[in-house]
Amino acid sequence: MSEERRLAVLRAIVQDYVQTSEPVGSKSLLDRHQLGVSAATVRNDMAALEEEGLIAAPHTSAGRVPTDAGYRLFVDRLSSVKPMTAAERAAIAQFLEGAVDLDDVVDRTVRLLASLTRQVAVMQYPSLTRSTVRHIEFVPMGPSRLMVVLIVNTGRVEQRVIETPHDLSASDGEALLGLVRAKVNARAAGQRLVEAAASLASLADEFDPADRDLVRSVVQSLEDALVEEREERVVLAGTSNLARVGTDFPLSIGPVLEALEEHVVLLKLLGTARETSDAVSVRIGHENPFAGLQSTSVVSTEYGSGSELVAGLGVLGPTRMDYPTTMASVRAVATYVSRILAQ
Repeated sequence: MSEERRLAVLRAIVQDYVQTSEPVGSKSLLDRHQLGVSAATVRNDMAALEEEGLIAAPHTSAGRVPTDAGYRLFVDRLSSVKPMTAAERAAIAQFLEGAVDLDDVVDRTVRLLASLTRQVAVMQYPSLTRSTVRHIEFVPMGPSRLMVVLIVNTGRVEQRVIETPHDLSASDGEALLGLVRAKVNARAAGQRLVEAAASLASLADEFDPADRDLVRSVVQSLEDALVEEREERVVLAGTSNLARVGTDFPLSIGPVLEALEEHVVLLKLLGTARETSDAVSVRIGHENPFAGLQSTSVVSTEYGSGSELVAGLGVLGPTRMDYPTTMASVRAVATYVSRILAQ
């Protein structure tokens, strides 16, 4: 049989099975799709697809369902990911632009993705190690206390309070603070966090000996914030969507839920998103390295501020998912999150 016809039959089986969750027979294929061939030809095509391991017969049914390999071929041969409508894009933008801070952006993003795809949405907080310094600000908190505020390109804000022997309320204290602020930002702004810490290491040498203790205190507080090792965080929404598709998990939903509780597992899954800004990674069934997730598919991508990709987001659900729509939703939401973080 021709390659194109075989793909058309496989595509029809995937679409029908995703829509109905019922095994697909040759008669229903002919009823629902304009395949332009006889029933005997469709049966022959289905037999060939089964022989190639792209579809399989559930134990009690005359119909066929796609295998992991069948879904893989379907996804790989998608001519294009279905674009979202203007109304859908506007709704995404409006919902995300209402966020007040980074935590709100993350919370809104996972809730939106779970709602759009009716799957489990997962989002990694922007990674500090891959972020850059946007600005450093000083806020005096009385004559001898200073808050050092680090603002990162992802919208993340780190704060440290230091004690200083200088009277920051006096005119010379204000002047010194202005000079330190200017020099700190000149060295650090736009740099990756670890690089910024290295750039600031010798800053105190540029100041008079009497002022170096203040500068060293500021630099030390920034180093703490810049190179601090912190647990990577992921946020989930829509776990209850898994219960809606319980029949898609042949053994038990338990292993899937257990895997979702392991944030290290989720971080590794999101880390498989390709390193280009518009790529959407799809891992299907047994392509997932974690046993508890081998009845699921993960559709993920990376997001970031400008050209910097800083973390991953995506959805997880049963292998019987609407891949074109899910891929479009993940890509569109990542694009809008990236725009918001770049503002």
